[in-house]
Amino acid sequence: MARGAAAAEIAGWWAGLTAVWTVLISTVDTLELAVGAGCALAAAFAARGARRAVM
Repeated sequence: MARGAAAAEIAGWWAGLTAVWTVLISTVDTLELAVGAGCALAAAFAARGARRAVM
């Protein structure tokens, strides 16, 4: 997989997971968004690694 495709996959996971986090939190403030975005980024890398391990 090309480097650009990997970056697009991680960005897609990150955007989707951040959107889910934003919908599920009760109060949207800066700290909540920062924590959610950081956790979503870590989960995006984990999801990509898991998908590559299965292939």
